[in-house]
Amino acid sequence: MGELREAAVTAPVLFAVPESVDDPERVSGGNVYDTRIRDALAAAGREVRMLRVPDLPGALAQALGDAADGALVLVDGLLVAREPEAAIAHALRLRLVLLAHLAEPDPDDARLAASRSARMIVATSEWTRTELAAQGAADPGRIVVAHPGTDPAPATTASKDGGRLLCVGVVAPHKGQDLLVRALAGFADRPGWTCTVAGSLRADPGFADALASVAGAAGIADRVALPGVLTGDALERAYANADLLVQPSRGESYGMAIAEAIAHGVPVLATAVGGVGEAIPVRDAAMLVPPEDPWALHVVLQQWWSDPVRRGAAKAAALVARSAGRSWADAAAVIAAALSEAERVPAGAVRAGAAS
Repeated sequence: MGELREAAVTAPVLFAVPESVDDPERVSGGNVYDTRIRDALAAAGREVRMLRVPDLPGALAQALGDAADGALVLVDGLLVAREPEAAIAHALRLRLVLLAHLAEPDPDDARLAASRSARMIVATSEWTRTELAAQGAADPGRIVVAHPGTDPAPATTASKDGGRLLCVGVVAPHKGQDLLVRALAGFADRPGWTCTVAGSLRADPGFADALASVAGAAGIADRVALPGVLTGDALERAYANADLLVQPSRGESYGMAIAEAIAHGVPVLATAVGGVGEAIPVRDAAMLVPPEDPWALHVVLQQWWSDPVRRGAAKAAALVARSAGRSWADAAAVIAAALSEAERVPAGAVRAGAAS
């Protein structure tokens, strides 16, 4: 038994991810999370083999079907949401672990059954874990939380007037950039501010075009930049040049850009949705407003620019919060433990669609 257990512990992990996981033009929080977990598991000595699954009917079923009986498979929840039947069909012969980046508002029976067929579920926030448990996706004891990590980053220096705004995330309705542009439209006559909206423009081109049109109609197009995806040094420079991160999301399971901003010592203005609060280790480093409320964003921005004492206090809190950030190694350790737990259950021992 000892030899068999050791063989299982060192078995490779098959990690089923969207084919776009490495596409620099389709950067998303989920894709970043997947690649960083891959790297952190590998750094910890765990062999990870990526299964890149195209966005085609039956693609997940084919990928899982090619896996050997008893294989340990970590599956991105986006793939399972797209093709739940594939997870259900292969749950009896594989050791499936589901990586849930978010909790769907109203999952159908097939998606719930797919979640229940997994041996373990890894959620990226406590909020997501609570939502999944409330939906009956799994027994709470089979859901663990592996918060996204951040890398150590140099502290930024605030400008005198706090006018450098940054918003990071795919340009799409759920990220709420339209709310931010509407809030900024009221500051067309106020000098000294700029806003960089960094994120993929390919996810919803119509939304991105409408955003640019609204900025143009408001007379602020020259101050609202839409550079598309920023990665590597370009993204580092964006954080280094930011006074305030503004994240007006309509929904957010965690808020990786928020955690990243705080890692750089940049204060945050965000909507109070989902697991956003979990990305803020020091409360005074962030200002939270209700979702779907551009006027609330406008008011807080007005206060931000008119009160240097408030800006200084938020900056000081963000600098303190830098030392409280989570690491990717921490997240990988949680996931490694979940994988080991899944390995302890013999393949076929969990009835597909049933929580154990």
